[in-house]
Amino acid sequence: MKLLHKLLVACALAGALTATVPPAMADSQGSLFVNLTSEDPHRVNMAMLFSKSMMEREHPLTIWLNDKAVVVAAKKHSDQFADQQKTLADLIAKGATVIACPFCMKHYGVEESDLLSGVKVGNPDLTGSLLFKDDTKTLSW
Repeated sequence: MKLLHKLLVACALAGALTATVPPAMADSQGSLFVNLTSEDPHRVNMAMLFSKSMMEREHPLTIWLNDKAVVVAAKKHSDQFADQQKTLADLIAKGATVIACPFCMKHYGVEESDLLSGVKVGNPDLTGSLLFKDDTKTLSW
């Protein structure tokens, strides 16, 4: 009897874990502000995959590239970050806002002219207007 009970509980849990959840609508869940500080390809891919997934669920998206992450958006690093740059370009084309930290760009030798098309150089007004927008959630990688 205990074995049957455990089997039923396991089946119920498995069903709950595999159930599909309908995408959330942007009006009900707000926007996403991703703080990306790393140039590690795995961490960047995690942030991009999650960001893409949220955009597919109609959440407005901002990606803030700061610290070492600014090099990911530099054309001179396209050999190292080809896949990540393609994903960034795709996200921008679908409406994401991608902002690079100007202080970090200077520190890591990234010129504005070297940024991927569509990446904006941050400033307090631009960055703050997106970060402090009502119903914005933040995540960091």
